[in-house]
Amino acid sequence: MTEHKKCEERVNGKLKDRIEDLQKLWEAYCNGEEDVEDLGNIYEYGLSFDYVPRGTFNDQKEGYFRYQLSWGGPSDELRFFTGPDFYPHRIEYWFLDWFDGANRILNGKDGSLLLEIFDWFKECGTVEAQFEKAMEE
Repeated sequence: MTEHKKCEERVNGKLKDRIEDLQKLWEAYCNGEEDVEDLGNIYEYGLSFDYVPRGTFNDQKEGYFRYQLSWGGPSDELRFFTGPDFYPHRIEYWFLDWFDGANRILNGKDGSLLLEIFDWFKECGTVEAQFEKAMEE
């Protein structure tokens, strides 16, 4: 029987894989290419993009935009924490698996890539629309 590794032991590898996928998809999009083999395209990658208001979960002090990449056990997502101007001041990657989870704050090259992708969501109107939708509920 294989021992089940904790999220903390798996998060770095999962993050590396996600960043590699997103980099390929983003480069293809920027170059006007339709699809990336085995990945599809940036429009169809991930499951959802939404806003999670402050207080949605116990002890959640700050709202964030969630780019949910997978769901279930395990699941993973990117969280963009913004001010009122919708500019991210912190980006986190979360890897979650049945009552366990681990996260990493993204900076540098990875953070720059994700800022570009978040700006794309913003330019498309998705950021503002999801924020307004969450505030109505």
